[in-house]
Amino acid sequence: MSAIQRAIVIGWDSAPADLLTDQWLQELPNLRRLTNQGIAGPMRSSDPPITVPAWTSMLSSQNPGCLGFYGFRNRKPGDYEGMWIATSAAVRAPRLWDILSSQGQRCAVLNVPQTYPVAPLNGVLVSSFLTPGIDSEYTYPPGLKHDLDRATGGYMIDCDNFRTNDKTKLLEQIYQMTDKRFAAAKYLLQRENWDFFMMVYMGPDRLQHGFWKYCDPQHRKFEPGNPFQSALLDYYKHLDQQLGELADIAGDDAAVLVVSDHGAKRMEGSFNVNDWLRDEGFLTLNQPLEGITDFSTDLVDWPQTTAWAWGGYYSRIFLNVAGREPQGTITPNEYESVRDDLIRRLGQITDDRGRIMNTKALRPQELFTGPYVDEAPDLLVYFDDLYWRAGQHIGNDSLYSFDTEIGPDDAVHDYDGIFVLSLPGEQRGEKMRLQLMDVAPTVLKLLNVEIPANFEGTSVI
Repeated sequence: MSAIQRAIVIGWDSAPADLLTDQWLQELPNLRRLTNQGIAGPMRSSDPPITVPAWTSMLSSQNPGCLGFYGFRNRKPGDYEGMWIATSAAVRAPRLWDILSSQGQRCAVLNVPQTYPVAPLNGVLVSSFLTPGIDSEYTYPPGLKHDLDRATGGYMIDCDNFRTNDKTKLLEQIYQMTDKRFAAAKYLLQRENWDFFMMVYMGPDRLQHGFWKYCDPQHRKFEPGNPFQSALLDYYKHLDQQLGELADIAGDDAAVLVVSDHGAKRMEGSFNVNDWLRDEGFLTLNQPLEGITDFSTDLVDWPQTTAWAWGGYYSRIFLNVAGREPQGTITPNEYESVRDDLIRRLGQITDDRGRIMNTKALRPQELFTGPYVDEAPDLLVYFDDLYWRAGQHIGNDSLYSFDTEIGPDDAVHDYDGIFVLSLPGEQRGEKMRLQLMDVAPTVLKLLNVEIPANFEGTSVI
């Protein structure tokens, strides 16, 4: 392996493993060049395969049971209504830049999820889309935000709304955000004397949720000849051009990694899980509903309820356990039999066409280790291998809906993202399958920094 002095990690949020197939690599010459120089392959995301906890699990090499969060929003144990948001303040495990900063290496971090509120490091940091607004203090040091505004013509944190029917405006916003992120990255790459550089593009995620049905003939809403049929390919070609320029700026002494936190694929629809729980006798309401209603805990007759659920790209099902919940109905001795019954019934659910879904209802004790496993949902449910998301509303006319509660959405998350490691001066062309906790130990190995004993991943070098 050639002498490596620095490492740059470029994140394409939600980029699917299909990008590493020959069909896609023919269209993406810079990504193809990087795969030929080193190691590449599909990278299994965290459980659950969503932005939070995936990026932090990747960069700390810790599973969510050690991190203590299972999504952006998390339930307060033993509280029906209590909920908290997993900001940077919730991250207890050191991430790559924390470890490298402590070793005297200078870091530049741009738009990595779960970095707001910002915290000091040996270097510079620009927080991500959870930042409340452009007027917030989203950089370290604080004065950096003014430099970024000048370098980008007005920095942009995220799209206004990617669940919109105004696709022309959305596409313009995604490209604008992408180009401003690229301008910020170039500015920091050239200004900072960095040892470790990391940036994340959110554009792939926003584009896929907004445009997948226009590009995928297998999508149930696909319309041949629509004006956005090449939107995904055109955008990834645009990203690929920027990737080539960023790799060139990084220089011949830098290892280049391209990674994604999870993959993506077409969305078949939303399964209305709380309506199903009510139909199956697990959930009882304390009042009649007048049409479709946003599910909330004040609708529930708790002394008559066994289980309830949260929606999203996966579903979290909670059991109403005596001694744990304020009005629990399941005794500790009944807990496993009730959970087993739920798993059995979930496995029998059919889609809107009568086909049995390939649903995975997973116990957290089978997935996680660490001090926060008991704070996980009682079941993590992936409907039909993640092709169906979980609806949050209740009172629907059917168990099946075909948009989200807050607007149109064409894509769901998939288990496998991408991993590409380009080693300067080499032509390895190695193919392997990875798990996303392998990223952090690989970077430390590249930079000759000792890998912490509690890391769960393994360096690929």
